Amino acid sequence: MRDNEPMTKFGYERISEELNHLKTVERQEIAKEIERAADLGDLKENAEYHAAKEKQFHTDNRIDELSALIGKAQIVDPSVLEHARVSFGSTVVLCDLDSDEEVTYTIVGGFESNPSAGLISFNSPLAKQLLGKEEGDEFKAKLPGGTKEYEILEVKYQEIVFETHL
Repeated sequence: MRDNEPMTKFGYERISEELNHLKTVERQEIAKEIERAADLGDLKENAEYHAAKEKQFHTDNRIDELSALIGKAQIVDPSVLEHARVSFGSTVVLCDLDSDEEVTYTIVGGFESNPSAGLISFNSPLAKQLLGKEEGDEFKAKLPGGTKEYEILEVKYQEIVFETHL
């Protein structure tokens, strides 16, 4: 298992905001829900109480998950990295050699990934096979949907645009 989890400052701030919200807002609201439900009596057959306890369980798990992620966070500024070879924060233009279709991906942290927006996790199967390669390289990528053959048309840094709903 990795000792650190690379991510951009944006990703770190989003995780911190969510964690803070869960701790300072969600937990208090759930505690009030549990208290109100407990006041209704008989806890064995109290659906509101059990629902609130279930919500508390999931919230606490998410808090633990985000706390662990922050503990391993390594903030990386991709704008200061060299992008002659594919690395964290690189934007890569690929040509699928079978279909001649061009696709563009930017390699980001796991929490920041959004494949439909072209943001793929550095831990994804494709990103792992891209890291260290350079323009002009051809390679066969073993992906969950099968093997694809690509040529790297361009490796560059460009400002990463994240969706606001991470």
